[in-house]
Amino acid sequence: MSPETTMVATNFRLQEWATQIKECQNRPAGMRVADWCACHGITKADYYYRLRRVREACLEGLQGEAPAQQIVPVQPRLLRQEKEYGDSVQPGLDICTRRFSVHVTESTPLPLLAAVLEVLWDAE
Repeated sequence: MSPETTMVATNFRLQEWATQIKECQNRPAGMRVADWCACHGITKADYYYRLRRVREACLEGLQGEAPAQQIVPVQPRLLRQEKEYGDSVQPGLDICTRRFSVHVTESTPLPLLAAVLEVLWDAE
């Protein structure tokens, strides 16, 4: 099979699985996932595998899109009006943990901030 054919088949399968997942999530109140799966001829393990694969595909699709920039409210006590860097003054936000401090400005790229925060999260 060519890579294009494989990709089309994978996308078709993921769409079918997404439909099944939606149906399962709309199952009657009180019906367990295992019971729904038994009624539809799939194992509970297959259902959760399919759920994971559909979620992964959705996340991969979102990675290519630029996230909408959101304004996050920050308490005034957390803002420092200016931060000295050599001869210049940079307004921004300081994020401090026990061992690290990060100064964020309006010009800080969001992907960089996300990567730094992930590292800080793992380091703590």
